[in-house]
Amino acid sequence: MYLSYFGLKEKPFSIAPNPEYLYMSERHKEALLHLNYGLGDTGGFVLLTGEVGTGKTTITRSMLKSLPENTEVAFVLNPALSELELLASICDELNITYDLQSATLKSLTDALKARFIENYKSGGHTLLVIDEAQHLSPSVLEQLRLLTNLETDNKKLVQIALIGQPELQVLLQRNELRQLAQRITSRYHLLSLTESQVFAYIQHRLQTAGCDTELFSHEAVAHIYKRTQGIPRLINLLADRCLLGAFSAQKKQIDKAVVEQAAREALPMANISAEPESKSKLKQFAPLLSFILASYLFGFAAAFIF
Repeated sequence: MYLSYFGLKEKPFSIAPNPEYLYMSERHKEALLHLNYGLGDTGGFVLLTGEVGTGKTTITRSMLKSLPENTEVAFVLNPALSELELLASICDELNITYDLQSATLKSLTDALKARFIENYKSGGHTLLVIDEAQHLSPSVLEQLRLLTNLETDNKKLVQIALIGQPELQVLLQRNELRQLAQRITSRYHLLSLTESQVFAYIQHRLQTAGCDTELFSHEAVAHIYKRTQGIPRLINLLADRCLLGAFSAQKKQIDKAVVEQAAREALPMANISAEPESKSKLKQFAPLLSFILASYLFGFAAAFIF
C-alpha cells in the first residue's frame, strides 16, 4: 500500500527471518562468530540463546547459508516432541526411510548413525539445528547427547546447534544434563539493540528495500527504542505500522506522534504503557518522599505553635 509512496521495492519491516535484511550489529556479529566457531571440526553442541524477537532464527539462517555444500542439515522447528518423535523428525529432514509402525529408539538411532558415518566417509558433514530448544524435555536432550557419542579420534560425526530462549540456559543447568552441558563448545546470549543501533537497524532495512531517504526522525527513533526496548521483532511491527500511518496522513517523514499512534495500534499493552526508566524509579521513591515531606511539615507546624 505504501511502497511506491516511499520509494520502496518491498516491505522493509517484515517479521519473516530473511537473512538479506539481517543487520549485523556488533552483538549479531559475535553471535554468528560463536556459531561458526562452535561448529568447527571438533565441535559437538553449540548454544545460542536470546529473548523473544532478538533475531536468533535470522542469524541461524544466515549461518546455514554460509555452510559448505557438503553439509547435510536437519532443521527441527517444533521440538516439543518425545524422544521417538524427535528422532523420526530428524530422519524425515535427512530423507532417511524407516517403518513408521515398527520404529523404535534403537532402529531410528541406528539409521541416523549409519547416515552420519556415510556422510563422514564421503567427506561431508551432518548438522542438526533445533530451534525453540527451550521446549525440549531433559529426556530428549539426553537422547541428543547420545547421538553425539559417535565420533572419530578428532571429530564428532554430528554437530548440534541448540537455539532457544533464556529458559534453555536454566534447563541445561540441571544435574541430569551435566554431561551434555560439558559438550557445549560455544555459548552466546544475544541481547537487544541499543538506541544507536536501532537507528542503524532501521536505516539498514530501508536501504535494503530500496530507500535511501531518512524516513524516521531522530526523535521518532528514540521513541521506537523506548517502546520496543530494542527488540528487532517489535521494531519491525512498530516501524511497519508507522509507515502505514504516515502514508495515511500523507507525511513524508515519521515523527513522534506517528510512532505513538502506531504503538497503540500494533504493540502489546506492556510496551505501550512503558515509562522512561527515570520516571519509573521516581515512582518507587514516591512514598518515601511523601513521608519525609509530611514529617518536615509536621515539625515546622509544631515549632510554630509552641
